[in-house]
Amino acid sequence: MVRPAGIIFCIHPKTTRLSLNDMKLTLKQRIAVNFYTTKFKAIGLMSAKRAAEKAFELFCTPLNKKTKRKEPPIFHHAEKITFQLDELTIRGWRWKPEKWNGKKILICHGFDSYSYKFEKYVSLFKKEGFEVLAFDAPAHGISDGKLINAILYSKMILKIDALFGSLFAIIGHSLGGLAATLAATKLTNLKKLVLIAPATETTRAVDNFLQLIQLTDEVRLAFIALIFKKAQMPYADISVSKNISLVSANTMWLHDTEDKICPFEDVQKVQQINLPKVHFYITHGLGHNKIYKENSVAKEIIHFVINE
Repeated sequence: MVRPAGIIFCIHPKTTRLSLNDMKLTLKQRIAVNFYTTKFKAIGLMSAKRAAEKAFELFCTPLNKKTKRKEPPIFHHAEKITFQLDELTIRGWRWKPEKWNGKKILICHGFDSYSYKFEKYVSLFKKEGFEVLAFDAPAHGISDGKLINAILYSKMILKIDALFGSLFAIIGHSLGGLAATLAATKLTNLKKLVLIAPATETTRAVDNFLQLIQLTDEVRLAFIALIFKKAQMPYADISVSKNISLVSANTMWLHDTEDKICPFEDVQKVQQINLPKVHFYITHGLGHNKIYKENSVAKEIIHFVINE
């Protein structure tokens, strides 16, 4: 069986609108694309709805769920906490500082990522007196599940706020940034929101996926209808740009001009709106993942969160 590994890079917004021939794919990736294209067409001959369901499962499947990862030292000293979300066990960590400033912050990783990658931010905010929370999203890290989407992720954030909050701030990277934005529209007590290279437009991810897999028109319509049924909204509305104006928290949006995964051109459209509570911090040459690892970026985030 061919796994989604070969094409996962383009299932979420990791490509611009290119044809399969234009994309620089490896032989393994091309085989995977052709496999799924043929598979969904065959299923679609019997049932467009069934083909759409299978395509949606692929769209929501992370690649590295089973990868073994070494736990950073700071995680050894955390309080391990769990809760149930739609029959899934969500696992995470809580760090309490020696002198608590009365504020709680949640760190949300991106698609195909995990909380361990943000150990730097755990240390930095703990030193500033914050109680720090981090959870692996469904189908990621040590949490249960096989599938992830922005709606489920945002639901997880809202439940964390209800169980362990109320949250003063949220940091979200990539898909975590989109989910954090959706959740923040309902968190009136949230004071600070930090979006690091957020997945700005779901339309880009969906359109790229549908173009790559080359679904028939009937299956495409069933796929879009399935998203609407699960989200209870058009997929174009599952976006940072459509929801950021509804967020009451002061927001810092960090993005790199050379981000190939969540393209900067989507950010520029939001910049033109000139929202008073949204502050942009633009970098050059850090891309999608190096941006949150950069020390100068981390300092800017800390400064934004701790200052009124």
